[in-house]
Amino acid sequence: MKGTVYLIGAGPGDPGLLTLRGKEILEKADVVVYDRLVSPAILGMCNPKAKMVDVGKMPTHHKVKQSEINRLLVQFACEFPGGVIARLKGGDPFVFGRGGEEALELVAAGVEFEVVPGITSAISVPAYAGIPVSHRGIATSFHIITGHEKAESSSNVIPAQAGISSVPVGLDFPALAHCPGTLIFLMGVANMDFIARRLMECGKDPKTPLAFIEKGMTPYQRTVMATLETAGETIARENVTAPAITIMGGVVELGQTLAWKKNLPLAGKRLVVTRAAKQASGISARLTALGAEVIETPMIETRDVIPATSSVIPAKAGISSADFNALANFDILAFTSTNGVESFFRQLFAAGYDVRVLAGKKIASVGKITEKKLLEYGIRCDYVPEDHTGEGLGRLLASLLVDHSRILLLQGNLADDTLLKLLPQATRWVVYETLPVAELPEWKREAVVGADAVVFASTSAVENFCSVILSYTTLGASPLSGSYALWVGERSSESKDLNRESLTTPASCSPRLAFCIGRMTESAARKHGFETVTSDETTMDSLVKKIVEHYKKES
Repeated sequence: MKGTVYLIGAGPGDPGLLTLRGKEILEKADVVVYDRLVSPAILGMCNPKAKMVDVGKMPTHHKVKQSEINRLLVQFACEFPGGVIARLKGGDPFVFGRGGEEALELVAAGVEFEVVPGITSAISVPAYAGIPVSHRGIATSFHIITGHEKAESSSNVIPAQAGISSVPVGLDFPALAHCPGTLIFLMGVANMDFIARRLMECGKDPKTPLAFIEKGMTPYQRTVMATLETAGETIARENVTAPAITIMGGVVELGQTLAWKKNLPLAGKRLVVTRAAKQASGISARLTALGAEVIETPMIETRDVIPATSSVIPAKAGISSADFNALANFDILAFTSTNGVESFFRQLFAAGYDVRVLAGKKIASVGKITEKKLLEYGIRCDYVPEDHTGEGLGRLLASLLVDHSRILLLQGNLADDTLLKLLPQATRWVVYETLPVAELPEWKREAVVGADAVVFASTSAVENFCSVILSYTTLGASPLSGSYALWVGERSSESKDLNRESLTTPASCSPRLAFCIGRMTESAARKHGFETVTSDETTMDSLVKKIVEHYKKES
């Protein structure tokens, strides 16, 4: 019994354009064999326990030869009986993706396979540049052509040209020159000067509009306009490099009017979101809608603390794990983070209770984000301080004319003692613990290094981020040169320093900018050498607005 291999088209790069079928398979894959043009955002969708195998190929350097890739697919199918082997390829597997060769190898080895088509870059990348491949009155057909296949073996057929390392074989230049439709060349930028001259020799109008779309669907996508007769000099002058798509025809001129993607406020920006996976989707979706490429890179993970795991709870007076039989002893429940809200209710429901046990109790929240999370459980807050910090919440509760011993604080294991110092008679339940992510996979490290910004969700996330990045810098990995950092986190009491006072920010990582919610996150960011900008309100909407404002000023 062998595993099944899925030849999956990852599409052009935008994770929103990956098919639902492709996403479903990646989430349960045992092995993912991926190419270099697969975006980090799509790799982030893969099963976190999957074996990730990079076989990325570049035009002049094959990281892994195609024959070896074919062999690996068969090998993994044998090593994982009944398993799911994902072969993840940019664009569509059967559009110059050599998926047919891989499928034939699988058939010969008796390995079951399935083809999951992807959106080809030949039509989607031009669309993102505002160039329709067909348009009434301009082009009624389009033709996808490889500009790079095999080197011509006979030098007496085509004159030797300086700079031409690989001449496409089998191209019918006379037919292409007289084709009335749009011509789309994939992987041909290195040969385009030669291709353009051959087309003109065969009768194609030298004034034919032409566009090079470089690094399509990445933050660095750009469109360079030319004509057939200026193709070669434009490539040299503008330093057009692979990967790039070349599109020829009258439709190219529409790109000057219809280019929509570049007008989005965060177009061209890669942002790393370090929020825990279950919390990242909200802000990631907003940033993506504004044009950013978002790389979700959780630096911490949380898990519920139940009485059986009380060893994670510090041995301090007034601190214990949840005991729902004792809820009757409290009149006010104070939440200091969204994690605390979710963990509390998960444990409450698991213990056989429901929200009726909260009848008659007052609910306090450290800020608007936590207040909003409570509303998702049908709970309205009675107390929210104007100063959305642990200190602000503590002072508000301390001012109430109530028995402070009947106040219950629901927090994580890394929360500092701010609230207990202001409310020494209160009880604190540790309902969740925060665990650091020890390392990042290679593909994610590369994505982080190339990012424009990093979004932090908590103090512990930034501490761990700096620790991890420092470890790679120490090992000689590429630093976050020229990158910025965006910090988001509610001004809560979850600010315990993780005993990393010895950490310093590498000079090679500067400059970095931190967008903060609240003074505590701002202070922590500055401690690590970040420049800081604080959002006007303690909400995600305010943070996103601040990010957009920053990049508008920058442009």
